[in-house]
Amino acid sequence: MGQHGERSMTDQATTYYHGTRADLREGDLIGPGRRSNFGSRKPSSYVYLSATLDAAIWGAELAAGEGPQRIYIVAPTGPIEDDPNLTDKRFPGNPTRSYRSRHPFRVVGEVMQWTAHPPERLAQMRAFLASLPEADADPIED
Repeated sequence: MGQHGERSMTDQATTYYHGTRADLREGDLIGPGRRSNFGSRKPSSYVYLSATLDAAIWGAELAAGEGPQRIYIVAPTGPIEDDPNLTDKRFPGNPTRSYRSRHPFRVVGEVMQWTAHPPERLAQMRAFLASLPEADADPIED
């Protein structure tokens, strides 16, 4: 772990996931500059990933767009840091193991079988996100 919760891109022991609706192939890069799925949907300076499948499932389920929900296994190409949107919020530390980076992630695989959240739980999460003022839903420190 580096300064400000940064992790080295050489942390090979951790599997990282990225949930999305984008149709990607092995070797493709997922980088910053895409529109956020939340708030004003302005382009983000960061790209997000998680070391837990559950957080990636949320990412796929809440992603904007009409394409199929996908979860990719990704490898950072540069340093990553704790996602300040989730770190030290309701619980201390980073229990969702959610991170972000200004550097792209390389797609190294896809999770083909995963279990979606129950429809009522997904509806609750969407209602919660819709209830947030736009400023609260935008990524912080972007």
